[in-house]
Amino acid sequence: MPGVVIGHNADIAWGFTNLAPDTTDLYVERIRGDRWQHGGRLRRLATRVETIEVRGGDDVELTVRATAHGPILSDVAGDLGELVTDAGESGVVPHRGSWEHAVSLAWTALDPHPTADALFALNVAHDWRSFRAALADFAAPGQNVVYADTAGHVGYQATGRVPVRRAGNDGRLPTAGWLPRNDWTGRYVPFDALPRVLDPESGLVVTANQAVVGDRSGYPYHLTDDWDRGYRSARISALLEADDALSVDDMTAVQLDDRNPLAPVLTPYLLRVELPRGYYSDGRELLRRWDFQQPSDSAPAAYFNAVWRHLLELTFHDELPEELWPDGGERWFAVVADLVTRPGDPWWDDVDTTTEVETRDQVLEEAMRAARDELTARLSPNAEEWSWGRLHRLELRNSTLGESGIGPVERLFNRGGWEVAGGGSIPNATGWDAVEGYEVSWAPSMRMVVPLDDLDAARWISMTGVSGHAFHEHYTDQTDLWARGETLPWPFGRAAVDAAAEDELALLPAG
Repeated sequence: MPGVVIGHNADIAWGFTNLAPDTTDLYVERIRGDRWQHGGRLRRLATRVETIEVRGGDDVELTVRATAHGPILSDVAGDLGELVTDAGESGVVPHRGSWEHAVSLAWTALDPHPTADALFALNVAHDWRSFRAALADFAAPGQNVVYADTAGHVGYQATGRVPVRRAGNDGRLPTAGWLPRNDWTGRYVPFDALPRVLDPESGLVVTANQAVVGDRSGYPYHLTDDWDRGYRSARISALLEADDALSVDDMTAVQLDDRNPLAPVLTPYLLRVELPRGYYSDGRELLRRWDFQQPSDSAPAAYFNAVWRHLLELTFHDELPEELWPDGGERWFAVVADLVTRPGDPWWDDVDTTTEVETRDQVLEEAMRAARDELTARLSPNAEEWSWGRLHRLELRNSTLGESGIGPVERLFNRGGWEVAGGGSIPNATGWDAVEGYEVSWAPSMRMVVPLDDLDAARWISMTGVSGHAFHEHYTDQTDLWARGETLPWPFGRAAVDAAAEDELALLPAG
């Protein structure tokens, strides 16, 4: 992208988090030959041939078919095609006849829109009005964009092309594509109707994927039901509200805050469960003096997260299919925070045992025993020697050659082994999947703090480096700093840049 996606210019600074609007729907289509059914008549499928050139091999030709809803996905995803043989509206079996069935995708991002131009315009915006004018063309993916300027204003603007659906099709489930009443209206939420605010009374703008409109706000459009539960945004707000004067270091500390929002809820229940003294209780004793923070060297954080992972497995794996096993993220924080208040709830019972009905405290005890055994085997018999970072490691994998399946090649292009702090639903958002293990599965690719009254004092860090070449000195030269929560100076003015420069790149026109 030959422009600045997240950053600042001489007048304004901006950042993104994902709004996650609902902009996709799946349609089950009735197909007969080269036609599809819609509104009681057969319409011709649109087709085109995509040619994929393969270096050292034959070209691969792919025929893409599409209905008016969008391209047919099940042509290229065999498992998806197999699932729609008797699909339709919920509880409705398709009309009997010689139909094939396919799944098409309606998605606003498939319609051309000048999102890249919006970024170029954003780069030269100089105030709130030009900032919003630039974002009016930002179609996909829909974003929360935070704003600050050198005049002292702060603001927020939601972006994205969000479809307005007809009543009766909320897009949550695949729906019958042959019924026109399920089609989109062809209208989209107007940009001027998307949520925005300039200089709120609190003086703060916080966005961390949480809901930006409330159920009772009277907002007239449906953006999504897939909001983050708000643990991160609530913690960030609390930290900002606690201090009237925030420095660059203070803002960096907010980004690196490691407090686990589930820990103060679940820990009291863990401390009340009876465990035998010694081996099985010494891990839990770490929790008595824990501040609920998760730095990489934290022994209680290692124990708590191991308990959490086993608790999810013991509680839910017996009743849920594998594809729905809990990943341990913010939704499951909310589920378990509610469930622990009901010690006899049927969810605690292991359906695979026929002679006993398990209760909450039995499951908590078994989870703590399992966590102790796992950490003994993986880390140390001595609970004081455990650390969260030894479990919660960052592995950086190159998405092309690093996934080649050729061991020596992967070792050349991949890097790993960083012990990191944080976790899911935490401001220091280094997420992990409880089904897979403790390894970091997503994290912020960069951090920045920009003081608008002194742009030369801005700070920045990238997760990797500024070179994509595996043998270059700047391939991952920032990762150690990133993992430690450190940042680098980010000078802006010409004099400050010249003073800080170590290398200079000249881009010259050909000839």
